[in-house]
Amino acid sequence: MDHLKQLLIGKGESDLFLRLKMANRHGLIAGATGTGKTISLKVLAEQFSEQGVPVFLADVKGDLASLAEVGVMNPKLNERIQHLGLEPFEFKTYPVRLWDVFGELGHPLRTTISEMGPLLLGRILGLNDTQEGILNIVFRVADEQGLLLIDLKDLRAMLQHVGENASEYTLEYGNVSKVSVGAIQRALLTLEDQGGDVFFAEPAFDINDLMKVDTYGHGIINVLASEKLMMHPTLYSTFLLWLLSELFEELPEVGDVDKPKLVFFFDEAHLLFADAPKALMDKIELVVRLIRSKGVGVYFVTQNPIDIPDKVLGQLGNRVQHAIRAYTPKDQKAITAMAETFRQNPSIDIPTVITDLKTGEALVSMLDEEGRPSVVERAMIVPPHSLIGTLDPLKRRALIENSPFFYKYNEVVDKESAYEMLKSKVEQQASQIEAEKNAVLLEKEKRNQELEELKLQRERARTEREVQRAKEKSASQVTRLAKSFLGTMSSSIGREIARGVFGSLLRR
Repeated sequence: MDHLKQLLIGKGESDLFLRLKMANRHGLIAGATGTGKTISLKVLAEQFSEQGVPVFLADVKGDLASLAEVGVMNPKLNERIQHLGLEPFEFKTYPVRLWDVFGELGHPLRTTISEMGPLLLGRILGLNDTQEGILNIVFRVADEQGLLLIDLKDLRAMLQHVGENASEYTLEYGNVSKVSVGAIQRALLTLEDQGGDVFFAEPAFDINDLMKVDTYGHGIINVLASEKLMMHPTLYSTFLLWLLSELFEELPEVGDVDKPKLVFFFDEAHLLFADAPKALMDKIELVVRLIRSKGVGVYFVTQNPIDIPDKVLGQLGNRVQHAIRAYTPKDQKAITAMAETFRQNPSIDIPTVITDLKTGEALVSMLDEEGRPSVVERAMIVPPHSLIGTLDPLKRRALIENSPFFYKYNEVVDKESAYEMLKSKVEQQASQIEAEKNAVLLEKEKRNQELEELKLQRERARTEREVQRAKEKSASQVTRLAKSFLGTMSSSIGREIARGVFGSLLRR
């Protein structure tokens, strides 16, 4: 078979290969801590890259970014190389692009509130059914009013808007409890403390940037720094599910392809399914079932296969099972049940072997050319060609600053969205209310001035009337005095005249 169409996973009784054509049928890497899961993941990532297949993986322990550094020989590694007959063995580096939700150990990997959606956001916030219902109303109102939900302040502003207008929206969408709105606001504060204000922002991550190859045709290995993100398990798993959902929604149907367009490794996969509500489980099952038709292979990495729901586990055709420790009857029962999911090998007692596997050994079953699981075999996993260990900090910084995405994602862009639009609306309303208030005050002042003027006019008229009456009274008094004087005078003069006339007459 053409070696360019298959990946060497390990060696047992025969060489064990993963066929590229079957790589998008998904897979599982399982095993207890320290049994070699990380090495198996690195081996697959390296070979996918060499075949021109881009890879995305989460680095939960900080030892996967070292794919960018050349491997170093040590006695243990040399022993494995000789045992597997891999000489000459060439150490290599691989094209790595570093990402980090918090923007500290890689390019910021951001999304927006709208792109995350109410279902996944509700899980991150830990909302109950009632609160999720209100969150759906908030998204619906924002969509209908053309309000972009980009960051946390946008969502807070929308929640406040819906809460303040609860009576209006209750009639159209259902009950909007202000208590529930307050509970969501408190959950947002907790999310902000976890770094939500950093990864809910723009420029939002372009999912197509995961599917790049370098100038030599090697697939870029995208490494998400997840040590800090893993401190918030629900946030970690929901964020990765969002990435997977974005791939599912954005990529076109391609059907069966010669090799995947992208391989997605989901480490600590049990976190994805822990306490997941039914609606979310249905979404996960749908994405896993249908995304292979988009040319994407999904590989779950977990400690025990029983962590994966049966409906999902049944779709994982390519399996690398490292040792599982069975210390209790419950563990032994789980191993027996898990062993039955393999295509049986008469020469292997799977429940016994699975607890005896050494570090670096695994039970391997890959899909054959017809898409059927091969008979399970015990194998030694081949070693990686890149460095086993952690990436040098100076090398990490150089990878980040020399990446073509450094300037694309480095700076946050805060464009007009729901917060600014609602703030502007509130300010306009406040301005209008202030203007109306001022108009009322001006009208009142005008009326007061008119009343004051009328009062002054009345006062002047009253004063004029009083002056007129005083004048008339004064004139009347003068007239009376004059008349009295004239009367007196006329009487006096008459008497004098009479006295004079009659006196003279008498004297005669």
